Amino acid sequence: MTQAWSLIADIGGTNARFWAVPEGSEAPLWHQQFLVSDYPAFASVMHQVAAEIAATEMLSSHPSSACFGVACPTDVDRYVFTNSHWNFTKIDIERQWGGCPVFVINDFVAVAHAVMTLQAADVQQIGGGEPEAGRAKVVLGAGTGLGVAGIVPAGGRYVVVESEGGHADYAPVGDIQIEVKRRLRRQFSRVCVERVVSGPGLVNIAGALADIQHKANPFETPADIVAAARGGQDDLALETLAFFCDVAGAAAGNLALTFGAKGGVYLAGGVIPRFASILQTSGFRSAFEDKGRFRGYLSGIPCYLITQEALGLKGACEYLKLSREL
Repeated sequence: MTQAWSLIADIGGTNARFWAVPEGSEAPLWHQQFLVSDYPAFASVMHQVAAEIAATEMLSSHPSSACFGVACPTDVDRYVFTNSHWNFTKIDIERQWGGCPVFVINDFVAVAHAVMTLQAADVQQIGGGEPEAGRAKVVLGAGTGLGVAGIVPAGGRYVVVESEGGHADYAPVGDIQIEVKRRLRRQFSRVCVERVVSGPGLVNIAGALADIQHKANPFETPADIVAAARGGQDDLALETLAFFCDVAGAAAGNLALTFGAKGGVYLAGGVIPRFASILQTSGFRSAFEDKGRFRGYLSGIPCYLITQEALGLKGACEYLKLSREL
């Protein structure tokens, strides 16, 4: 006997993760992760998903609903990914999956919904005090790009504010950051925060710092940099992560001011958890609070590094659950 289910997806610039979950559940009956670079078009990965789900023989041929978190703006007819070659329309998905209701939300809207379900064991606190009840929260996270969303209380519930805050201008602080930005402007013309606070941003930082120091940059991937820094023996890798943490802290502080986020600031994404111990002892918190006359405003706001996995998928499940209740 086949089972009714929902199709859940968290699709970024590098990875596409899918779950098939029973109605009202967050426990997948089938799950898979695909590399975006392995598939020339979004339709090709969708055919692979359909084939693998059909092979389980546990699930009905079509889902009863679907929710996709995607790393791009969603107030459009065609979803064009910011950091990959994929694109699709909601009609494409509805036709393939038997006309079921399809919800397409920004990937950090999904993450924000998941934030509202977190327990104390799911986070590591980085400074500050206790969150204030009934105040806004903000979530940001570095992966292939930099995602941002706000969480605003409203009438006893909450509203998630979709954002493209990762593409705000990068405002350097201090001489070294200014020199790094000058070099990045030669490469990208315009430099947004995402060009620094992201996985590719680590490579950008390392290249710029190496150029400033008149030496070769041996690193080609973010993973190379993180591994070298965690080994504690490579000065350029350590300087790169220190720079990253400083800029991430400043960006988080800016968002806390923008949203009045006295309910807390949450760090998500696949990059930062790889060097959590370095983050804890870095200049992140100092840069977060370094806002002149508003240092006192920020000093009590807690920052949390999220350690729970599959956050985007769980948030998309939560979004579906809430959509049924409305």
